[in-house]
Amino acid sequence: MTEIAVLTPDPEDSSYRGQWPGVLERLQAALTDVGVTTHPTPWVDHIEDAAGLKGFPLILPVLVWGYHRDHARFMQATRTWTDAGLPLANPASVLGWNSDKSYLGRLAERGVRIPRTIWTDGVTSEQVDAAFDELGAETLVVKPTVSGGAWRTLRLNRGDLLTDPPVGPAMIQPYLSSMETEGETSLLFFGGRFSHAVNKRPVPGDFRIQVQFGGSYETVVPPEDALAFAAKVLAAVDEPLLYARIDLARDAGGEWVLMEAELIEPDFYLKNDPRAGGGFGDAVRALLDRV
Repeated sequence: MTEIAVLTPDPEDSSYRGQWPGVLERLQAALTDVGVTTHPTPWVDHIEDAAGLKGFPLILPVLVWGYHRDHARFMQATRTWTDAGLPLANPASVLGWNSDKSYLGRLAERGVRIPRTIWTDGVTSEQVDAAFDELGAETLVVKPTVSGGAWRTLRLNRGDLLTDPPVGPAMIQPYLSSMETEGETSLLFFGGRFSHAVNKRPVPGDFRIQVQFGGSYETVVPPEDALAFAAKVLAAVDEPLLYARIDLARDAGGEWVLMEAELIEPDFYLKNDPRAGGGFGDAVRALLDRV
């Protein structure tokens, strides 16, 4: 058996305490099938010193949940891991830039369609009021560029007061009503190969699709145009990726747009994977065999 490291949440962060151990168990089961065991270790134990991670042939950062609430230290950790030349997959450089949603703008410059977006260093009521007309929308979504799991994300209708806005850099987008009617579709890729897709929908009256807010998840066969769109997203990323979750939705014109390219710590939705993580295990085994 080959032992690898898996980076886990800060033990002091109770937000996901009831959720991530089950995700880890599903990952471990998939890896055991390909002769791989895991050494879980909190990412916060390796911020300034990478010595505790040296010697592992592979380090998976797939459970650094909550990093967005400790972003400065997370960025410091990615620099430490880069300088130490650690075998992270996905690479530490990817973890760094993918942690700030401004990367969507750079992907857009490479031809990836995203929702119309206003970027701001700090959300104001005046900006939001103007955004309705600028974006031609009656409902907006406002969220920090560093976020996760709908953290500090607001849905605002024209005339709503802006209360408890995101602090610091943020983005303003039209709310896509298709999230309620068609949902968001997540396509999972391991080692560059498509594995499975999940459609996620919010409970009636809500806009958040995450399971902690009652969102429902269903395994689906994605249409060919969704697969082609996701392939275009992956092609726009320069670094090699062991895993990727590409989250898509349809805009008001019925076109696919990229909501997120989740390359740090996405839930792979292995409960919905017909192979129960077999594709992920195969990709890890192939990477280990190459190195």
